[in-house]
Amino acid sequence: MAKETVLNWIEENAAELTKLSDAIWEFAEVGFKESRSADAQIAFLEKHGFTIEKGVAGMPTAFVASYGSGHPVIGLIGEYDALPGLSQKAHYEKEELEAGAAGHGCGHNLLGVAAVGGAVAVKEAMEKQGLPGTVRYYGCPAEELLAGKVYMVRDGLFDDVDISIAWHPFSYNAVTADSSQAMNSVIFNFYGRTSHAAADPENGRSALDAVELMNVGANYLREHVPTDVRIHYVITDGGGEPNVVPGHAKVWYYVRAPRSEQVEEVYARLKKVAEGAALMTETSFDITFLTGCYNTLQNDVIAEVLHECMQEVGAPAWDEADQEFAKKMVASYEPGHYEKTVSSFKQRYGVDLKGKYLNDVIVFSNDKTRVSAGSTDVGDVSWVVPNAQFNVACSVIGTPGHSWQFCASSGMSIGHKGMLVAAKVFALASLRFLTDSELVERAKAAFAADTEGTPYVCPLPAGQEPPLTTLKH
Repeated sequence: MAKETVLNWIEENAAELTKLSDAIWEFAEVGFKESRSADAQIAFLEKHGFTIEKGVAGMPTAFVASYGSGHPVIGLIGEYDALPGLSQKAHYEKEELEAGAAGHGCGHNLLGVAAVGGAVAVKEAMEKQGLPGTVRYYGCPAEELLAGKVYMVRDGLFDDVDISIAWHPFSYNAVTADSSQAMNSVIFNFYGRTSHAAADPENGRSALDAVELMNVGANYLREHVPTDVRIHYVITDGGGEPNVVPGHAKVWYYVRAPRSEQVEEVYARLKKVAEGAALMTETSFDITFLTGCYNTLQNDVIAEVLHECMQEVGAPAWDEADQEFAKKMVASYEPGHYEKTVSSFKQRYGVDLKGKYLNDVIVFSNDKTRVSAGSTDVGDVSWVVPNAQFNVACSVIGTPGHSWQFCASSGMSIGHKGMLVAAKVFALASLRFLTDSELVERAKAAFAADTEGTPYVCPLPAGQEPPLTTLKH
């Protein structure tokens, strides 16, 4: 009966959930600026009987929505930040919706609303069936900055959670044991001395020279770190005009590696590179540590439940219009990209997608040796409470991450259908844990085994406030 309740509620409210997702897609607000996106979800959840705690962990766009009381506490994780410069119409050819604006090139408009829909559907079942426990939706900002959940974890917002579940839109339907990259995000600020670049250059000390020399050193450092370490940077301030020796410059770095301790080792070496650059240029520097995040731990017990629920719900049902859109979208890819994606999928999962443009299969992998190239602050949640994630196809096969193509699919029927499948998976899995205390204990035992001997230490410096205004988008 409870299962029918949640599935029926999502079906009956599909249009309302889609409308909410499309509103967030149109808002397209970047990290820490998602005020309308957060408010829209809060209004929806309040309408459906949830109690809201707003502005948590020092972030105005972070919130926690709760229904019920006592244990088990099931936490459903949502995100809703967009990416700068990815504005795109819901069209298979590149066409900005608003010139230079942000866009949902990672599908977070779908991500948050699916979890919202799952949470409300579970609430309906709890109310009708008198089920004990608590269901929570965690409104998490600034995932693209790898920040929101780290601050929420640090402030204890997940401490009493028994089971947490997350998902992400992709171009496939899967539950995998893949980990993600741990990461540090830091800004190096260099300070020199201004002078006239032509008439008085000897009295200047260029902060930009220091930044450029640091970047050269970092590029040489790449040869002497493990092969799976990634170092990225952008110069966010390089001075004003060429005829003034820059007195200030800064560069923003990401350091990624499969484990947090590896990140810290490379980060320590990167700081020495900065010291060398400052010595060479007779400048000084300081560091603004923005955030750090852990790699993800996929809980085996939760993952098994998610896979079973995905099989029960089934993959999204694509119609002829979806297929035609997808076929035209593939034509926008670089030559060979589609074929490479299909080959890679077959090699890993044994499924041949050749000739298909939308994924209609569900796959599972328990290979914990694999590490994805990206990072997510879900990792920090997974180190303090049992967590697992799943993926649902919301974009065309081969869609690049953080692309206009992903943004386009996220604002039309392909994204909508995947989102509604994800909402059902959230709801069914939550019910399983709400009604089976033994299953919860098994997940906790698996979590204890995964984290044994490696306690979580928050990467954030003590007392650090969220970087609400530090970053330029």
